[in-house]
Amino acid sequence: MWKKRRRRRSRPATPAEGRIFHQEKRSHLARVNVVYGLIFVSLASLILRMGYLQIAKGDYFRNQATTTSLSRVPVLPARGYIYDTNGDLLAYDKPSYSIYLTQIPHGTQDYQAMSRILASAFQVDQAKLYQQMQSAKQVASALLFKNVTDQQVSFVVENQHSLPGVSVVLDSQRTYPEGDLAGKVLGFVGAITPETEAKYQKLGYQPNQKVGEDGIEEQYESLLQGSIGDQVVQINASGTPIKKLGFDPPPTPGKYLQLTLDGHLQAFTQNFIVNEIEKSKNTATIKNASAVMLDVKTGGVLAMVSYPYLDPNWFPSGLSTHQGYLSKPFVQYNTVIRGPEPPGSTVKPANLITALQNGIVTPQTQFMDHYVTKIGTSPIHDDGSHGIVTPSYAITVSCDSFFYNVGLELGRWFGSNESNGGGQPTGVGYLTWLHSDFIKGLNALYDGERKFGLGAMTGIDLPHENPGLFLIDKNYSKVPYDLDGALQSIQKTGKYNNSGTPVDLAFAGIGQAQQFTPLELAQYVATIANNGVRLQPHLLKAIYQPNMQQKLTGQDKPTLQFGTKVQADLHIQPQYMKIVQRGMYGVINNPNGTGYFAFQGAPYKAAGKTGTAQLYGNLDNSVFIAYAPYDNPQVAVAVMVPGGGYGADIAAPVARAMMDTYFKEHHEFFPKDQWETTDIPATWKTSPAYVLPEQSK
Repeated sequence: MWKKRRRRRSRPATPAEGRIFHQEKRSHLARVNVVYGLIFVSLASLILRMGYLQIAKGDYFRNQATTTSLSRVPVLPARGYIYDTNGDLLAYDKPSYSIYLTQIPHGTQDYQAMSRILASAFQVDQAKLYQQMQSAKQVASALLFKNVTDQQVSFVVENQHSLPGVSVVLDSQRTYPEGDLAGKVLGFVGAITPETEAKYQKLGYQPNQKVGEDGIEEQYESLLQGSIGDQVVQINASGTPIKKLGFDPPPTPGKYLQLTLDGHLQAFTQNFIVNEIEKSKNTATIKNASAVMLDVKTGGVLAMVSYPYLDPNWFPSGLSTHQGYLSKPFVQYNTVIRGPEPPGSTVKPANLITALQNGIVTPQTQFMDHYVTKIGTSPIHDDGSHGIVTPSYAITVSCDSFFYNVGLELGRWFGSNESNGGGQPTGVGYLTWLHSDFIKGLNALYDGERKFGLGAMTGIDLPHENPGLFLIDKNYSKVPYDLDGALQSIQKTGKYNNSGTPVDLAFAGIGQAQQFTPLELAQYVATIANNGVRLQPHLLKAIYQPNMQQKLTGQDKPTLQFGTKVQADLHIQPQYMKIVQRGMYGVINNPNGTGYFAFQGAPYKAAGKTGTAQLYGNLDNSVFIAYAPYDNPQVAVAVMVPGGGYGADIAAPVARAMMDTYFKEHHEFFPKDQWETTDIPATWKTSPAYVLPEQSK
């Protein structure tokens, strides 16, 4: 049961306590009154301010609300850097200023007046500039001037009130710090052309965007370009930017590419070729030269030289300065991949493999070279009589008569020697032979060469590669031979109509009825060094994320690396391959070898083959292929100098110098006092290879 709680009575306050209570109450009321007063004053001020803004400044803010707008200015990404295999910088984007014209949504732009102002400051034709500005109406923002000077930047800023929508933008200029070093390999950048406009428009490119043209710049455009961003800018009625509001989205720089190319070896080779041409007895007839070195183990291109040289910095601003030089033949294209020429005797190793595989020649074959071989009524000559030759020795001394007979016997043309012109098999008519056995022999030679990569696309990661050609006689001139068509026709019908002659077989045997590029020859000799395994040549070594570094180091980690790609294994019998390799070893190491003197004294053992192909008149194509070291191949080289004379005259010395430099870099074979670094030489920009093109007109 609950008990009722008794209420406690309060005691009456004393007089003193009453006084304290009334004082506290008055103090509290005073503080409340102060707070209320502050609130009143604040509200009054706010009301007055609002009234002022609405009445006195209302027109101003209403005008601002209708005359300011947001503009999105496309911001082009920095293009990716390109480095050589040692990390040295070959191409990058250098910061520069550009002048852009932005369309004003709520305002007028007097292009006539603006073009007059700008034309005088930038020293351009006003009518053309006006037309350019008119055309720019179709886009939100358009480039007017690129790579402007500090004075021109100041002019635009100072005259902003007369140039609504014209602004200065931090841009970039593609720069190749080493000038013409590997210029044709790197390519260059240029404006989108009418021919490529549709392609790049589909990819979201801006009309003023620069794209890769030729070389690595074109091949890897998608990696180097990066992604366009937008800068959001608030502008007023006059087109003057009020405030930059950031990027949406930000531009993304392009990827950084590292090549297999060795800048030091490249610089050395370019300069060595210039010097060799200048001192050659055939200087007047040499218009171009090519040299390429491959890594035998990977297919990576260590050097790729195409003379005359080209500085990609000339595009587009320097074209007029060097107009005369640029108009010369061979200056603007890479002959290593686009300039097929007759290979001469360098094809003999491949043709010997074909002869061995078809039983025309055996390892025990001995052939008597009589200097002259008669085919029908036509006598053709060797460089001299070599007496009795074996298959290997035929390569060492480059015996033409031996390989004339290889071609003839593959085509079943029998009995040719120094006095007898030979003929088709007994009981077989000439035309029947021409459309059957002749074609089978020619197909065997050409198809055997093509298996090594000759007369075919190598697959190099560069644009505009031209494959070599196989030729046949027609009305006393050489025309392209349809090897695939001939193979298919023989397989289906047993014949292939043509207008060739038996001499075609002989000339095909010594490399006078073909045209191959230097890169095809390099891939071919690398395949011999690899015992019949053909690798795809390539230039891209690794991809890196952008980091603005002037030099790659071992600390940088690639996001992707490219390795070896096997195109084919020819499955050549080791015995046959060894016969060929021993013959090529003799070319360089036997005193009777055609390349012996060029490599005399080399501290390493190499194997090679000279080639001397008649071009026209008295001009010869100097050709040389080689690999080294012989017992454990690391590098393969091909050199071609049209008009340079014999293969041993200029092509072989260039190959020797390239190999010497490579092994000095890698501290092999040579004494320590001859070792070299892998850095691009400090003297590069004073060398003839650099100076002569730069001084050209």
